[in-house]
Amino acid sequence: MFGGVQVAELWRYPVKSLQGEQLDAVAVTADGLEGDRQFAIYDVESGLGLTGRRVPELLFASARMRADGTAEITLPDGSPAGDDKTLSDWLGRSVALRSAATETARRYENVVDFEHESTSDWEPFEGAARAFHDNARARVSLVSTATMGSWDPRRFRANVLLDGEGEDSLVGSRVTLGEATLDVEMRIKRCVMTTRAQAGGIERDLDVLRTIARERDARLAVGALVVDQGTIRVSDTLGAS
Repeated sequence: MFGGVQVAELWRYPVKSLQGEQLDAVAVTADGLEGDRQFAIYDVESGLGLTGRRVPELLFASARMRADGTAEITLPDGSPAGDDKTLSDWLGRSVALRSAATETARRYENVVDFEHESTSDWEPFEGAARAFHDNARARVSLVSTATMGSWDPRRFRANVLLDGEGEDSLVGSRVTLGEATLDVEMRIKRCVMTTRAQAGGIERDLDVLRTIARERDARLAVGALVVDQGTIRVSDTLGAS
């Protein structure tokens, strides 16, 4: 995939499962893009972290990082959510916004049978430590414009959209983007969240996950670990390390 492939877009998601923010440049830390998945909304009663799998409403709120390292959350109606009570009133359950810096379980849920979600069981799973990533081997996620095709990249919530193709071939490689060096560890297994409706006109579409399962072994985008920290920018070129 090397040879002129550039960063087309950069995205971070300060609060897990909320809409994120598009960036022109961002520092890369050991946990991924600075500010990415630094907060998550937890169900107080169950102790589980909430995601768009179980609570699709989350995908209609948005978050951005403030300069002081806190998250500014905007609800679907455009109003700010400055405290847990506001979030709880919105979601109709007692919830708490928690920081990756605090000691809390990284347990979430995924539906077993997305085709029959209303009657399906749900399985709990353990996410990564520190930043609220689903998988400890995917601190930075990358996908190409060719793989996206006609799909809206926002469905897949990747950090880096590459203007090119062939990201699957990077698995097992060490690559550079700007000042950062990454070890590409894995192809990312996709879940029901890719089928969810989102703000901005993205409609519910079960065929997205059906197609990925049929044509791509249920995997789309690649996940990487950070070897060398540094800044990456839109238009940076992917290189071999």
